[in-house]
Formats: sequence, structure tokens, C-alpha cells
Amino acid sequence: MSEQQQPQIKKSVAKLCMTVVAMFAFGFALVPLYDVFCEVTGLNGKTATEATTYQADGIDESRTITVQFISRTAKNAAWQFEPEMNSIQVHPGEMKFVKFYAKNNTGANAVAQAVPSVSPGQAANYFQKIECFCFNQQPLQANEDIWMPLQFYVDPDLPEDMTELTLSYTLYDITATIGS
Repeated sequence: MSEQQQPQIKKSVAKLCMTVVAMFAFGFALVPLYDVFCEVTGLNGKTATEATTYQADGIDESRTITVQFISRTAKNAAWQFEPEMNSIQVHPGEMKFVKFYAKNNTGANAVAQAVPSVSPGQAANYFQKIECFCFNQQPLQANEDIWMPLQFYVDPDLPEDMTELTLSYTLYDITATIGS
């Protein structure tokens, strides 16, 4: 290797190292960037993480929206988790109350957290939760069960072509992450 090639090799190695560092940093930035993108565009069905207040702007009785409920547990969650009903008919602006059943089927105390998603994703901005068990962690004793509340309304500004929404919850066992 000649002395003329050594500076070029060092320069190439430096560029490669910077590329690796940039790729690593970009990987960490993807999650917050994705969250911002989803919030701005309404994609991915992410719903609000805080309660909203009921806006009594009137009920649009000329429209009926079907809201379907889907529940599932993550792989590591040994819980039973299901909605009290699979779907409900609502008029935009009408407040509704439903419950979800959860049971800790383990022999130990555990804590779970439900993560919601609405589809189609654009409808997430119009699905307003007044009260939701997903806002809080759900601690349950071994083999304990509970009915958890969801109070919501569909915003009357929901586009006319949307007549069906699906609210899906995934229940995660977060016991290990909180140190209980």
C-alpha cells in the first residue's frame, strides 16, 4: 500500500464510521418521528391518551355509525380480555358507555396496560374517549377479574363516507417493567 493511498483509505473509513453513527441515530429518531407523523396525518389509528370532555353540540340522528370492538392480549399476557359486546350502533355526537372484561389468569399479582387503535386510521381523530380504562394501568391480584369502563362519542364532523369504525385494544402485561 502506497503512502498516497493511506489518506484515501482513512477518509473512506471515516465516512463509513460516520454513516454507521448516522444510521444508528436515525434508528432512534424513527419512533418520535413516526409518532409526530401519525399525529399530523391521523394515520395508524392512534387515539388520544387523555380524556376529552363531552361536547354537547347535538346528535346527528340522520346518520348511524357502527363501532366494532376487538380485544386481544399480547403474547406474554396471561389474561382473559374481551368486550361486553362486539359492536354498537351510535349516532354522531351521542355518548355511549361500554365495558371490557379482564381477568388475571396467573397465580401472581400483575399489572396490565391496554393500548387502543382505531381503524380506519383517519377516524381516530373523530373517536373521542371521555373515560377509558386505557388511560391507566390495571393492577389485578392473582385470578382477580374486573369490568373496565369506556365512555365515548363519535364526533359529528366524522366524514360522511365513514359508517363503520373498529376500536381495537391490545392488553400488555407490564408487571416486569414497573418493578412490581
